[in-house]
Amino acid sequence: MDEIPLSMQLVLLASLLVCSAFFSMAETAMMASNRIRLRHQAQAGSRGARLAVALLSKTDQLLGVILLGNTLINSVAAMLTGNIALKVLGKEEWTLEAGALFVTFCLLVFSEISPKVIGATYPDWLVPRISYLLTPLLRVAYPVVWFVNLFVTALLRLVHLQPKPGHEAEGLSSDELRAVVLESGHLMPHQHRDILFNLFELKHVTVADIMSPRGEIEAIDIAAPIEELLEQLATSYHSRVVVFDGEPGNVIGILKHRQLVPDAFAGRVDHDSLREQLVEPYFVPSATPIFAQMQFFRESRQRFGLVVDEYGEIEGLITLEDIVEEIIGKFTTSVPGSAKGLAWEADGTAMVDGMVSLRDLNRLLVLELPLDGARTLNGLVTEHLRDIPEVGVSVRINGVAMEIVQTQDRKVKMLKLHRPSSQ
Repeated sequence: MDEIPLSMQLVLLASLLVCSAFFSMAETAMMASNRIRLRHQAQAGSRGARLAVALLSKTDQLLGVILLGNTLINSVAAMLTGNIALKVLGKEEWTLEAGALFVTFCLLVFSEISPKVIGATYPDWLVPRISYLLTPLLRVAYPVVWFVNLFVTALLRLVHLQPKPGHEAEGLSSDELRAVVLESGHLMPHQHRDILFNLFELKHVTVADIMSPRGEIEAIDIAAPIEELLEQLATSYHSRVVVFDGEPGNVIGILKHRQLVPDAFAGRVDHDSLREQLVEPYFVPSATPIFAQMQFFRESRQRFGLVVDEYGEIEGLITLEDIVEEIIGKFTTSVPGSAKGLAWEADGTAMVDGMVSLRDLNRLLVLELPLDGARTLNGLVTEHLRDIPEVGVSVRINGVAMEIVQTQDRKVKMLKLHRPSSQ
């Protein structure tokens, strides 16, 4: 090497530092790359992404060729630096130490830290391009990489740290997927993120959480006079009405309005014609998960079900539209108990309808009210006080101070909530 001019040795050293920087940047970029995004780009036709996915599927070989190249280059760079130091500084006692310090500084700054920072900052842009170089390098160096990996595999087995088969192909858990959606930021429309978040919550939601309670069910008593029944039906804004006989719990069927139109025009509507139009009610256990209930609706070709408790007593009703609204959001803003637009005021208070869902309240106001009992804010307050509260009564539940502003029909109609001090 002494016959090589000093200028050529310096150029060669600079080239080795650049090559070492490439391998350092490649290692960090490949490990920091978004594999889900790479798979998507590969499916979209990106050849670089396909090569990157193939390389990442065999991590041991990928790291083998990168570290093999990096180690060899750094070793040659160290030897070359020592030779340059001897030429420039002479054979002094401290010459080799000075050369070692110089090459260490150059490797750290130009070949390790800087390229690795670049690789960690722009992995998605770099990886498809780096893969065009790493793929042929791996093919050329495969015999050496394979030989070295024999010892690596034996060592990992010795310390019981060998990778599990197919670990690179593991998917994301629901919590990890939720985190991905949360971090999507401006890359995903706000409405789409809301729908996905609702889907993640569905595994914890039952029909009892989204049903219309029994007190809000529109029903008619078949034993009432026909004139009274016709007046109720004429003013009803639902397409289906629950029909009971004498007692509200004695449901005998479901009446569809449109089926009454021919008889109404012909003036033939009476108790017998109403009974003939009744459809057998469809009952749903209150603990049924809404995903399962959606499947049951599809299989039974139903859109409407009465929710019953463990004793067979009617608790409320649920429709297919209720499930759809739970996923994509409410279609209207006039629904009693709707939480749409709910937020803290500037003074740290919020006026809340007593029938608002606790799940919606926790999500919109970032609270931690208990969900293992009552479903609504009215139910939570009544359950906590074990009495029908009066206007002006205040209560604190899970750190949230609440003041009852209005009551109606033995229910809490409106409350004023105070923002917890922890927020």
